[in-house]
Amino acid sequence: MTTRDPQATALARLAGLIADETRAICLLALLDGRAWTAGELARHAGVAASTLSEHLGRLVAGGLLTEERQGRHRYVRLADARVAQLVEDLAAQVAPDRPARPRTLRESSAGAAMARGRTCYDHLAGRLGIVVTDALTARGLLVQETGFALTDAGLAWFEAAGIGLDRRGRRPLARACLDWTERRPHLAGAAGAALCRHALEAGWCVRIGSERAVKVTAAGERALRALLGVEPAALRLPPVPRPESASLPPRLRLASGA
Repeated sequence: MTTRDPQATALARLAGLIADETRAICLLALLDGRAWTAGELARHAGVAASTLSEHLGRLVAGGLLTEERQGRHRYVRLADARVAQLVEDLAAQVAPDRPARPRTLRESSAGAAMARGRTCYDHLAGRLGIVVTDALTARGLLVQETGFALTDAGLAWFEAAGIGLDRRGRRPLARACLDWTERRPHLAGAAGAALCRHALEAGWCVRIGSERAVKVTAAGERALRALLGVEPAALRLPPVPRPESASLPPRLRLASGA
């Protein structure tokens, strides 16, 4: 009789939790770092509240989500940064090399906003996250040769910028997180979280839409230029493909209901 490996059993159980499209939709949505109500997640996933409740129960029991109740509302969020890293890393592995052409103008706009700048749990991602990471590296504040690490100059930069770093926990100060749209690593860890938090609190970025997208404000453009030499043009994306319906001849577009 073959002896089962407890670690293999636990790994299979974890994979089973994620291997459901509705649960995967919830985990990706919760990468915005905020708490969602069960009703919000049900609408986002396009399933009945009772169905979503069953999925959330499994994710909470499996340690991927944590929940709290306020009155009649049930809120859930990712359990911790470790879970966020797992979800983002898996998303990066399955991201297509060539994104599918958007079907509608709304889908095109939402996709472009997410690619331009978003939160990845508690740090900046997308073009914004990559540009900031590159600027920190170019100025000798961050090194990437043997894994991400802040230099002494980098620690001094965070202090001078008024961005407090929490160095008390076991979380690494700087960590590379593979960006699923840029396919390159951006800054995560305690430093990435502190930078993202400061950017939102100082008004450098604002959340837009109902997902994780963020937009750099005029104040943010000025701050990034002054502190890191980032030009606003570097934050822009190349033109995105037009929606499929927009590429059809007018007669076919009408026939397709576009």
